[in-house]
Amino acid sequence: MTISAAMVKELRERTASGMMECKKALVEANGDMELAIENMRKSGLAKADKKSDRIAAEGIIGAKTSDDGKTVAIVDVNCETDFVAKADDFVNFVNNVTVALLNSDIETEEQLLAMKLADGTIVDEVRRGLIARLGENITVRRFLKYQTATGGTACYLHGKKIGVIVELAKADEQLGKDIAMHIAASKPACVSEEQVSAELIEKEKEIFSAQAAESGKPAEIIEKMVVGRIGKFLAEITLVGQPFIKDDKVTVGKLLASKGNSVIRFARLEVGEGIEKKEENFAEEVMAQVRGTN
Repeated sequence: MTISAAMVKELRERTASGMMECKKALVEANGDMELAIENMRKSGLAKADKKSDRIAAEGIIGAKTSDDGKTVAIVDVNCETDFVAKADDFVNFVNNVTVALLNSDIETEEQLLAMKLADGTIVDEVRRGLIARLGENITVRRFLKYQTATGGTACYLHGKKIGVIVELAKADEQLGKDIAMHIAASKPACVSEEQVSAELIEKEKEIFSAQAAESGKPAEIIEKMVVGRIGKFLAEITLVGQPFIKDDKVTVGKLLASKGNSVIRFARLEVGEGIEKKEENFAEEVMAQVRGTN
C-alpha cells in the first residue's frame, strides 16, 4: 500500500513523533493508522522501560496556586540533560501535571502517575511517550500540595530550578510571595526553633563547647558563649530567625508579627538535590544529543 504524505502528517499530529518514525510505522502496519499508533505506543513503552535506570538529575520545578489562594501545588520533574528540560514538550508536560495536581485529591506517587491530565491523557502514558520521543529518562520525582480553609497559600519559582510553596495562617498574597522568595534564597531548615530536633541542638552544643573550651576561659563564661552560639545557630537555620532578604534590619519573624500573620509550613524543592549527577563533557553531551544515543 502506498503511504501518502497526508497519512504521515496525520500520524505525526496524533503521536507527536518524527516524520521518518511515522512513515516507518505506517509501512509496517500496511497503512493501518490505528495499528501504527498501537505499535508506536508499545515501542515507546519498551524504550521507556530500557531508560528507567538512567540518572535523571536535570529538569524543572512546577508550582501553582489556585485562583482562590487556598491551595498550592509543587512538582519536581526530572530528565537527563538541560537540553530536554528546555524542550517545549517537556515544559508543557510539567505545566500540565502541576495544574492537574492542583485540581486533584491524590496523595501517593502511584496515584499521580495514574492521574488524568486536562485533555484526558494519563500522566504515566504521557511520560513514557516523552521518553520515547525525547530519548531520555523522565521521572516525576516529588510533589506536594497544601490546602487551607482559613489561611492562604503562595508560591515562588526562581527560574525553573527552584520552587517554594508556603501556607500562611492568614491570606496575604504579597506577603506569601515575599516569604516564598526569601525561602528560595536563604534555604531555612524549618519555620521556628520548636521544629529543630533536640538531638541536633545537643550535637551543636557539643561542638561549640569543645571549641569554646580551647579558649581556656572559665566554665561559666564558656556556658554563656555556647548559649550565644546556639542562639545564632538557631537564627540561621529557622525561617523566623533569619534577616528578611528585602530588609535585613528585620527578621522574618518580626515581619510576620507586624502583619499579624505566621507561616504554618513551607517546602523548598530544587532540581537535582540529593541526586548524584554524572559528570559529562559539554561537547560530548551535544554530540550525544545529535546522535540520539543519550
